[in-house]
Amino acid sequence: MKILSKVKLILFFIFFSQQLLASQILIPMDDSQKNHLKAYGIAYWTLENQVTIEWLLNYRGGSFLLPHLQSIEEELLLRNVSYQVLADGQVNQIKAQINDPEVNMEVVQLEKAPKIAVYTPPNKLPWDDAVTLVLEYAEIKYDKIYDSAIVNGILPKYDWLHLHHEDFTGQYGKFYGSARMQSWYQQEVARTEASAAKLGYANTAALKRAVAVNIRNFVIGGGFLFTMCSGTDSFDIALAAEHVDIQEAVFDGTPSDPKAQEKLDFNSTFAFQNFHLIKDPMVYEYSDIDGTELRNQRLITEKNDQFTLFDFSAKWDVVPTMLTQCHVDVINGFMGQTTDFHREFIKPNVLILGENKAANTARYVHGEYGQGTWTFYGGHDPEDYQHLVGDPPTDLNLHPNSPGYRLILNNILFPAAKKQKRKT
Repeated sequence: MKILSKVKLILFFIFFSQQLLASQILIPMDDSQKNHLKAYGIAYWTLENQVTIEWLLNYRGGSFLLPHLQSIEEELLLRNVSYQVLADGQVNQIKAQINDPEVNMEVVQLEKAPKIAVYTPPNKLPWDDAVTLVLEYAEIKYDKIYDSAIVNGILPKYDWLHLHHEDFTGQYGKFYGSARMQSWYQQEVARTEASAAKLGYANTAALKRAVAVNIRNFVIGGGFLFTMCSGTDSFDIALAAEHVDIQEAVFDGTPSDPKAQEKLDFNSTFAFQNFHLIKDPMVYEYSDIDGTELRNQRLITEKNDQFTLFDFSAKWDVVPTMLTQCHVDVINGFMGQTTDFHREFIKPNVLILGENKAANTARYVHGEYGQGTWTFYGGHDPEDYQHLVGDPPTDLNLHPNSPGYRLILNNILFPAAKKQKRKT
């Protein structure tokens, strides 16, 4: 019995010492990860529970280091996310490697889960937008807000805002030529006109301009803005045309200003300058910023449509390094109403994160405005090359390692980091 008791005591001490040594959890984000997208959800969930974590930039695809807590391990198992339990010595070795000045890696501390809002019409479903789709899949909480909430001053409640594929120019997505006789288009026009009148605006264009200006002020005050597809160029066009009528009579009842082009104020925009408006209501395009016509003309096809992420210095350019964390460098392209951006119209102070060099377009761009930051990402759905109205929703259970969706989730965690400024 004494021998048995000794054996039990020795086993207990071995077990206890192992628990002490196994002090942290590594969530690898390289090709060994079973579910990259839900890994971001785990990171967000941990922050929500007031637990600080570390983002190991460029280490195994941008891995996460978390305290070894039973609740976290249970959540990892529940969500089927790959992880490793590391002893203190192993963690120290990893950090020594990262801290080597010759190695392009860095440790960033994530401290607080950002409060997230998605600007989206109340009738839209999560799969209508890539961001809401991946937020739902990763189990990251967000609030839906729309025009009335924004013009009534709700934005300061939030840290991070995404814009649904909206038309901020007040031209109803430029669907007039193809859909003006369809009931869904007519209902959308009636709904937005009624909303504008209720909120005290003369028409949809006036309401959308006011929304865009409120969002600009949100960024100036320190907010984080992320948007995709037509929420990118239409937003900047609305800012440039804040005091100009660019809508033809079919949209707002009055003809556009014949001098609208020369009255655009490019100082008010985030990303683009010197672009040219396309006012014809029969043309499904806002301006010449967008590179979609390269696909329509078959100059770029699905087979060769790819964009490359830039490789930034993790120790010096921490912000762009966070935004480009991925397990691949080259990502398959995907179309949208706004697919990507012609480089000639991008402001020189804008940081290009991903480009299609052959097309001379940028897919993924970022910049600062006032105290805040913004990120524009072209295209509609990273796992559906040409998503059309009425197409079935993307099932992210089939794409748990999607690099295109990873870029969206990088932006979700970006505001959780200690305030970082790009070094020059």
